[in-house]
Amino acid sequence: MGDWVTQWRVEFLGREWNVVDIGSVVVVLGLHCLTLLAPFHFNWPAFWAAVALYFVTGVSVNLSYHRQLSHRSFKLPKWLEYLFAYCAVLSFQRSPLEWVSIHRSHHQFTDTLKDPHSPVRGFWYSHIGWIFDYRSRFGSYEARLKNVGDLKREPFYIFLHYTYPLHAIGFGVVLYAVGGLPFLVWGLGVRSVVFLHATFGINSICHTWGQVVWDTGDLSRNNWLIGLMAHGEGWHNNHHAFEQSARHGLEWWQVDVTWYVIRFLEAIGLATDVKLPTETQKKRKSLSNNYKISEEKLETKVINNGKL
Repeated sequence: MGDWVTQWRVEFLGREWNVVDIGSVVVVLGLHCLTLLAPFHFNWPAFWAAVALYFVTGVSVNLSYHRQLSHRSFKLPKWLEYLFAYCAVLSFQRSPLEWVSIHRSHHQFTDTLKDPHSPVRGFWYSHIGWIFDYRSRFGSYEARLKNVGDLKREPFYIFLHYTYPLHAIGFGVVLYAVGGLPFLVWGLGVRSVVFLHATFGINSICHTWGQVVWDTGDLSRNNWLIGLMAHGEGWHNNHHAFEQSARHGLEWWQVDVTWYVIRFLEAIGLATDVKLPTETQKKRKSLSNNYKISEEKLETKVINNGKL
């Protein structure tokens, strides 16, 4: 992608837009328009194809882009790592380089104005508005992708970065060839839109509503609905407490489909160096434990002041 793509700008709606922003609007709007056709082009094969693809591409985004590439929570053989990354590309959630760069910035600047999808800018901005604001994600062309040097050393990820829209669009052509308009509407439109909003919900809903279990110093929440829709990513307070953990649903009842896949790969010897939080780390981050520590400090202070 040449410099002109991000340096060329046009101003409307009160801010500057570049080619990337306009392209994002076209893609997101196109997918939503395609989804509106769903009631008129329903059949069961198309529906089940959408369900299967929702699982495959959704888990691949979580497993590859997020837990492996962003946080290095486990290792896979290169052929399998690349396979999951390629399936993730078909989700319309950008290239591995850009996705990982944005997510690493999110953890570096969580819930501040430098956070690419900060909730401090408003709920809808953190949900979807940031997608159309390239400058909020990278600031300038020179600043983009500086935090993904490890991925930029691999030609496969460079290739996906420059060609990722072609793969997702090409997959739509394949779906149309296999099952006509119903497969395109459900397998591409409905499947992509639902999972996009599940992922966006992690940035917005999971920083606004839900349960706080760990002392993370930010607005992250555990939200069971997003946990179900996003294959385990909704246990977001857990994730912010233990960023390198391959498992997000830390309790038995916290459904984490992505973790089940990783655990299966570990059981058959394909996933190695799988990272999980230790009991010591959990005690250190526990809100209840920190509350007890605060009480003990207060009691000690009162005794030292001679008031007891």
